[in-house]
Amino acid sequence: MITFRGLRRGEACGLRKTDWNRTQKTLTIATQLVLDGWEVIENAPKTDSGERVVALDDYTDEALDEQELRQEAERLEWGEAWVDSGRMFTTPHGSPIHPGWLTDHFERLVELSDLPPIRLHDLRHVAASLMLAAGVDVKIVSETLGHSDTRITRDIYQSVMPKAAQEAAEATAAIVPRGATRQPKHVTVEEPQPKAVEAPQQELALATAITAGRDGHTSATHEGAKIIAFPSRRVRS
Repeated sequence: MITFRGLRRGEACGLRKTDWNRTQKTLTIATQLVLDGWEVIENAPKTDSGERVVALDDYTDEALDEQELRQEAERLEWGEAWVDSGRMFTTPHGSPIHPGWLTDHFERLVELSDLPPIRLHDLRHVAASLMLAAGVDVKIVSETLGHSDTRITRDIYQSVMPKAAQEAAEATAAIVPRGATRQPKHVTVEEPQPKAVEAPQQELALATAITAGRDGHTSATHEGAKIIAFPSRRVRS
């Protein structure tokens, strides 16, 4: 949930089963578990924009199905000792996951993986980077993360966005069907040498072109202006 959908730690720990809409494949982020020292407090998300509906991809949706089955098996194993907290993610006996424990557990997994160190909160940045790299509009990314303004998203991920925008442009162009490329034939044309025109004739040509306005444009109307000839506007049948 944190890596793919960018939830905050407290939002992931605070998810309730009732927040999951199976039909729509969405999660409503309406509560979070935060720390006061080591004491856990349940309250609303960080900001008003933090209360949001997050769309789920197929992979994450299937992971929630598996989690529900795992949780049901644990409930049967613990029997009457099971704690029905209503949370989507719990300890083996059903109580909510402590946010501090989640951070400690993640750090141990990172250490065991022998990979470069990364914080749990960095997974939220991974989610944003993945969305931007996939060409998702920054407004949708901002709403998914629960940012109060798209400028926050732009400021944080400005190093990722240019590359994402370029890839999005290429992806857009790639969907346009194209036929076989026609290569232009190279034709050598001998350009005629310009003939010298006396000044009075130049002035006459300039006046004629400006008046007629047919196949030429002038670069200026003062003395010494040049006529730039263009092909005829007639179109071949």
